Amino acid sequence: MVKLISSWCKDVQSIPKNYVQPPDLRPGELIFPVKSGPVVDLSKALGQDRAGTIQQIMQAGQEFGFFQVINHGVSGSLMQDAKSVLKEFFDMPDEVKSSVFTPDASKKCRLYSSSAIYLNEEILYWRDNLTHPCHPLEDCVQLMPGKPTRYREVVGTYSVEVRKMIMRILDLICEGLGLELGYFGGDLSKFELLGTNLYPRCPEPSLALGTQIHCDPNLVSILNQGGVSGLQVCKDGEWFLVEPIPNAFMFLIGCQLQIITNDKIRGVEHRVVTNSKEDRISIGYFVLPTYECVIEPAKALVSTCNPPLYKTLQYTDILKAYAEKNGSHRGMMESHKLQVE
Repeated sequence: MVKLISSWCKDVQSIPKNYVQPPDLRPGELIFPVKSGPVVDLSKALGQDRAGTIQQIMQAGQEFGFFQVINHGVSGSLMQDAKSVLKEFFDMPDEVKSSVFTPDASKKCRLYSSSAIYLNEEILYWRDNLTHPCHPLEDCVQLMPGKPTRYREVVGTYSVEVRKMIMRILDLICEGLGLELGYFGGDLSKFELLGTNLYPRCPEPSLALGTQIHCDPNLVSILNQGGVSGLQVCKDGEWFLVEPIPNAFMFLIGCQLQIITNDKIRGVEHRVVTNSKEDRISIGYFVLPTYECVIEPAKALVSTCNPPLYKTLQYTDILKAYAEKNGSHRGMMESHKLQVE
């Protein structure tokens, strides 16, 4: 358990050398533009402005690769309750958390530090992470931590409600693309993971990163920032900090969805910076396909005039490129591009 940052970092005045990022990757003095990015009011899709909401989602997906969602149907009290119970988990004594602590990436429920490849990293990231499956709930609830005692009830309820929101948004994307409703169901979204990050206060935030620069390889990722800033996205070569809107979710486009839409919407490169004032807890919800699932541009979106831009491949190939390109969005997508004449 000594490998968990939260176990030893509270009284340190400087970060260990193996947490200092190379000069070209350091966030520096953390002077970044602060923006909310595009904001989608999901409640409007239920009324007369459904077409306008769909257009807004499609435009945000094309220009930014993400948007913040408000009035999404998940109650603010449930969002806060989920954050509170996860804070309770991270505040538990190490001897209690040790039951789920493991560097073994094959474990379905695991608590670890830095990243999923901790044992092979030379430079570490300033975070602890708890990840476990969350859908279908009846198959996953026993895999969740048993302590705190209300963890499974709260996180289970939260997972169900977040999934409902995600499915609504994916159907709106289907409409925007002209695909049949439910296109992104089945093997394309078979697995769902809850990944909670604890970013402890960092004495030297200009030297460290909470997570590396990357683009998620999966279909979509949904983030509850917990009210504390830290997520940065890259647009037009410039990093900016995404200011969290109260009770909003971040909806991030993944590389899998970019391939399926044949670049009609695009993934976004992002990273997490730390701060010296307060701990930050963010709750991620990740929608993934089966490993063997074939990922390719949707046939309804390609034609002689609009040929496919990407090879037909299995999701395992995307994950392989993710590892080889160290999460680089450009590197991953270029490795799967077809040579279109």
